[in-house]
Amino acid sequence: MKFQERDSNAQGVYLHMIGSKLVVVTGRHVVSVETLMLRVGTGGRWSYRHAMTQPLHGESPDETARRLSGVAAGDPGTVVHSTSWRHEPDEGIVLTYAVCPDPEPWLPAVEVPVLEIARGAAPATPSPERVDLAHVVAHAVRHLAFLLAEDPVVARVLRRDPRLAAALGPALPGALAGAARA
Repeated sequence: MKFQERDSNAQGVYLHMIGSKLVVVTGRHVVSVETLMLRVGTGGRWSYRHAMTQPLHGESPDETARRLSGVAAGDPGTVVHSTSWRHEPDEGIVLTYAVCPDPEPWLPAVEVPVLEIARGAAPATPSPERVDLAHVVAHAVRHLAFLLAEDPVVARVLRRDPRLAAALGPALPGALAGAARA
């Protein structure tokens, strides 16, 4: 079953029914939500688990991220935070959420040996030529480091685990790094 309906409340936003899934489309782009469940391993290196899906009918991206990661809305010990978005030719618009600490740390995860941010070639061309998942993880970690320094609600959660707080400090350049360590 295929169906397309224009949402009268939002210009250029369409709802598509594909099979039994209702997906949100902005213009011609499907919106997907990915979660990166992050943890610090041996030697202070970051590891992640990755999951991606599309929001269910009536579900916000935040709710989708929590569903994917198994985190309840009232969980006081886990940060679920949108860290970036990107356009993927086959996936459409991908909203990335960092989930930290990983709510299921006993499950296998991929280690990221070096946190390297992908960058565009020029100031007016911000999209990098290539974005690997490791680049997205590095950006998410840097975003969490910024939140550790600037958001007291997030900082309280991340500082509960001294290894997390210590591993986030070096992720920020300059003056913010000092604030994150404070």
